[in-house]
Amino acid sequence: MPVEIARRGAGRKLPGRRLKKIALAILGLLGQAEAELSLVLIGNSEMRKLNAKYRRKDYPTDVLSFPMEAGAPPATRLLGDVIISVEKAREQAKQRGRTPDQELATLLIHGIVHLLGYDHERSAEDARVMKRLENKIYRQLCEQDLIEV
Repeated sequence: MPVEIARRGAGRKLPGRRLKKIALAILGLLGQAEAELSLVLIGNSEMRKLNAKYRRKDYPTDVLSFPMEAGAPPATRLLGDVIISVEKAREQAKQRGRTPDQELATLLIHGIVHLLGYDHERSAEDARVMKRLENKIYRQLCEQDLIEV
């Protein structure tokens, strides 16, 4: 299965079918239709622990990406894991005047793009390149009626 979804804590109640469809579309748009992706939906408490452990930042963040290490069998492209805090996504959606679905889609795009090696924290130019790609994907998902503007 190209996209596996796990839900824990606050993410447990969120239906994953729509996000899975969006994830598959993102992978296709990025030329990664055969790649495998793990998506984990959690709450702020668990996200805070992960952010502290892996980034040394003691607060919940919205999305974390963990690329798969080299050495995976060549027949299967394992991209890695995208972990989203559903609680943080809801908070940000409210602050930004968006729906939770729009925010979750934005975070999913962001996480997958990170798995492909893009990093907005390296430089201002890298941030611009990454943001342009994310916006392009978002627009294409809107054109496919997978998300609303």
